[in-house]
Amino acid sequence: MSITHAVTSGTFSLDGQTFDVDNNLWLVGDEDEVIVIDAPHDVDAILKAVDGRRVQAIVCTHAHDDHVRVAPELADATGAPIWLHPADEPVWSLTHPDRHWDHDLFDGQEFTVGSVTLQVIHTPGHAPGAVCLYAPELGCVFTGDTLFNGGPGATGRSFSSRDTIEESIRARLFGLPDATVVHTGHGDDTTIGAEADALGR
Repeated sequence: MSITHAVTSGTFSLDGQTFDVDNNLWLVGDEDEVIVIDAPHDVDAILKAVDGRRVQAIVCTHAHDDHVRVAPELADATGAPIWLHPADEPVWSLTHPDRHWDHDLFDGQEFTVGSVTLQVIHTPGHAPGAVCLYAPELGCVFTGDTLFNGGPGATGRSFSSRDTIEESIRARLFGLPDATVVHTGHGDDTTIGAEADALGR
């Protein structure tokens, strides 16, 4: 089993403002199949990382445009379904008003790819339908924009709440083992223990 990491560049737009951003792209799988976590910016870069493997699912950590912009194009190219938590419907519709995702994510859901299971953890706050994906066999969690190296993801924009994200992190993530590696949607890795110590458990 392996984790494939790439970085794609583009823009993030919300509330009438646009910013340049670099997004982490994460794939979990083996030599035959992978799960793609988010679909940021550049479908060709994602397909290069897939490297001919079967894409089992495109799992969206949330529906901000920098994470889902090319999800439909990637789904069309690979035949893989798009998964999104239904609470993010108002966010998704800002980018894709004419196309729905394929399947709803729910808290506690599990995806198995090769010998690894990814557990869905609903962590609202950055967006209403934000989720993290915990891979206990790999000792890591993919947090999207919920938890970064340096603390919680941004709030203060539409559909976000600082109180909610901090509660999600403390209640749903800080219970994971301290050594759990945090693979983020942007920027460098961290650990659950480092962020719990910094934010206060």
